[in-house]
Amino acid sequence: MREQNSAHTKAVQDFLAEAEEIVEQLGSELADLSDMVEGGEFNPDVLNSIFRGAHSLKGLAGMFNFSDVAEVAHNMENLLDRLRLGKLNLTRQFMAVLFEANDLLGILVRGLSSGDTTQMAPEIALCISSINACLAPLEKKNDIPTMGDFTLPPHLGNALTEYEEHRLKDNLAKGRIVFTIHSSFDLCTFDTELSAITTILKECGEVISTLPSIGENLETNIDFEILFGSKFSLELIKAAVERENITVTQLSSNAIPRESASEYSADHVGATIDSPELTDIKAADNSQLPLIDDVALSAKSISRTVRVDIGKLDELMNIVGELVIANSTIAGVTVKMRNEGYSRIAIELSKAAKVLERKLSDLQKGVMEIRMIPIGQLYEKMSRIVRKISREQGKRVELKFFGADTELDKLIVEDISDPLMHIIRNAIDHGIETRDERVARGKNEKGIIRISSYQKGNHVVIEIEDDGGGIDVEKVKNIALQKGLVSDVHTVSDHDAIDFIFLPGFSTNDTVSEISGRGVGMDVVRNNITAISGMVDVETKAGEGSRFIITLPITLAIIKALIVLSNGKTYALPITSVLETLLMTEKDITTVERSEVVQLRESTLPLLKLEHYFDIARSGKLPNEFYVVVVGVAEKRLGIVVDDLICQQDIVIKPLGESFKQFRGISGAADFGEQRTILVLDVGGIINETMRAGN
Repeated sequence: MREQNSAHTKAVQDFLAEAEEIVEQLGSELADLSDMVEGGEFNPDVLNSIFRGAHSLKGLAGMFNFSDVAEVAHNMENLLDRLRLGKLNLTRQFMAVLFEANDLLGILVRGLSSGDTTQMAPEIALCISSINACLAPLEKKNDIPTMGDFTLPPHLGNALTEYEEHRLKDNLAKGRIVFTIHSSFDLCTFDTELSAITTILKECGEVISTLPSIGENLETNIDFEILFGSKFSLELIKAAVERENITVTQLSSNAIPRESASEYSADHVGATIDSPELTDIKAADNSQLPLIDDVALSAKSISRTVRVDIGKLDELMNIVGELVIANSTIAGVTVKMRNEGYSRIAIELSKAAKVLERKLSDLQKGVMEIRMIPIGQLYEKMSRIVRKISREQGKRVELKFFGADTELDKLIVEDISDPLMHIIRNAIDHGIETRDERVARGKNEKGIIRISSYQKGNHVVIEIEDDGGGIDVEKVKNIALQKGLVSDVHTVSDHDAIDFIFLPGFSTNDTVSEISGRGVGMDVVRNNITAISGMVDVETKAGEGSRFIITLPITLAIIKALIVLSNGKTYALPITSVLETLLMTEKDITTVERSEVVQLRESTLPLLKLEHYFDIARSGKLPNEFYVVVVGVAEKRLGIVVDDLICQQDIVIKPLGESFKQFRGISGAADFGEQRTILVLDVGGIINETMRAGN
């Protein structure tokens, strides 16, 4: 029975992973479809793909009796089916309903994944009501195209589905020529060859239907009849695909003038008369055409990826960390053995420990690489958010991406998604002006948001920049004055004033909208980023825009740490944040505006004593000579005063749990060997808080 329950749980987890992928893919394709609709014409293959996605999700959810997901997907599928069959016009109103349905599916799937049993009956009922309103008889399309005098051969006409018949009528209504392409392929390679010719045809028009056909060599070959619509002439289509076993026949005569063919962009797919696929077609020079002879044939699977639960990688990472600690213990034992006269055995054991250390380092590196994913996966989600919010706001916004290949730990990518979303929402709502305002200021009516990421040392920097109006610093200062945060705005620098936007309940919006104005969001940004040992900084210029700079560690799994001793307690500092260490005495410390500092070369370095930060009474005097660990994130620097430096060691950071989340300055705990646990300091959070407080 236990094995059956385990198998069921595994199946449910697989369903949730696949459902999440389907919902994300639906969102991406809906965004593409929305852009096409606004352009005046859309690619029917995209709409058909969305329909198949909703259909698949409905079937999967039904298998596991997740009725809410199945019901929403089923109703969404009904609307998509009417749209793909041409029984309804695809409008912005329908797109909004489809976006709402997909958003609801995402919420339902995430709820199942997290175990959230919150009832969504009202939201589901409202969504279905909106879909039914779209399906109402009054909304039906009356101008369904007909085939006129055109007649298909009986063997084709009787085999078309309702959808394929609609696509044929639509091609005829748009003045495209209808062809049949008869092909005969070897039984061993037909799938690859058919896929190749279909790819070429889709660059030139629309593949309406692909039907099996009766050929001459039934024992060795399989034949297909492809019904195809295009605005290119018979001569051009023949030059692109015809060869010994492929014959092109023109069925309709709705040809367009040759001179207008060069202006045609096949259903916005991207093929034109000047494209590489059709270069020199008039001269019948096929040397540059992507003919199917060039396709490499293989029976291997295209995909070489395996879906792995991140929890399994966490477990594996913990084991690696424990092995690293065990190896450190062995190395310590060899030193003791050598001191006690067992030098020969100690040497052999030390050699074995060195080999184990190298192999563990390779294993650690391998596991970390598995956890790393390109941040471009997150960019796609942000693209959908921008499209949705800009539509709701009535603003035209273009999103530009740079550095999509930059890699981050999977868990960090997940944790950074909400902060990025909040920053982008604020950029659209607060930053990007209305069309009239932008035109009046001499700007392009379309606003630009740029998201770029790049690696900087052992950190990844993500920048979100907009070309809007920038942050009104004076307004921020006045609101801070009204809220009692400052007593005199003239004593507050612009940089310090911008920092107020990250306080809970602080908002510069005069009106409350669904997007912003409640003072909720920017505090979440800083809290979430600080929780993963990151930092956020802001640059702004009135009338030109703002830039949010987020600095993150590449991974939080296994890190090298500097182990320090302060006031009798042991702490770990991530080595990626440690810039240098200094040996000092009390004479080196000076006080500036009630804050302790030291001179470091040509700059002043603020100091922090951990016992003051954690409000712990010192058990004894500070040693005559002590260490200052210079730490930094982004451009900010701080000197942490410690009694002694113990060692450098690889550690596995483990979360402290919900009960300890309120403790500031701590990012987690780590095993230190010999049954000891030490706290890992949150350098980013400590620097942020110290700089704000002026300590």
